[in-house]
Amino acid sequence: MADAPRITVEELKRRMDAGEDFTVIDVRNPQAWAESDTMLPEAIRVPIDKLEENLPRIPKNRPVVAYCT
Repeated sequence: MADAPRITVEELKRRMDAGEDFTVIDVRNPQAWAESDTMLPEAIRVPIDKLEENLPRIPKNRPVVAYCT
């Protein structure tokens, strides 16, 4: 499987400001998520080890951006 392309926060913001629509998946581990001040209100929260079982929750009609640390 090929590596997924990477995008910076700045690039994502620029593209969203330009009107592009993304699904953001927050895949940080539970400890990192709990300790963080950064919460993305529209993101789908899915720990990376539970990603496969949560695939039906992820829309297939737009690009997906995974937020991780």
